[in-house]
Amino acid sequence: MIRRFLAGFMAGRYGGDQLNLFLIALYVILYVVFLFTRLLVFELLGTIVLVVSLFRSLSRRLDRRRAENARFLQSVRPIARRWSAFRARAHDKEHRYFKCPNCGQRMRVPRGKGRITVHCRSCGAAFEEKS
Repeated sequence: MIRRFLAGFMAGRYGGDQLNLFLIALYVILYVVFLFTRLLVFELLGTIVLVVSLFRSLSRRLDRRRAENARFLQSVRPIARRWSAFRARAHDKEHRYFKCPNCGQRMRVPRGKGRITVHCRSCGAAFEEKS
């Protein structure tokens, strides 16, 4: 009975997306900071963030909410790309990563080959590194 009521209530409403998930995580962080500092500004900011998240979830303006989420994802994409590249390099035990001193291009070479000469594919510079 309650499930049917909630399904009927949420019909035609936006629901959750990545921006709402970020807002809820931000609310939790602000609330934890408030618990440790007891500064009301953190409680007020957290409440505002929670109200915005609820407003977005219950909104019937689907086109606007999708556009907001697309702008959010567009702004977060460079950070996410760097994070995934960092994680991939950290978990790669078979290669060493170097940055070209001339142009800054990242290169990878096999581990355990001793001192090798690395040639940059972008600028053509050659430098010696220990793999």
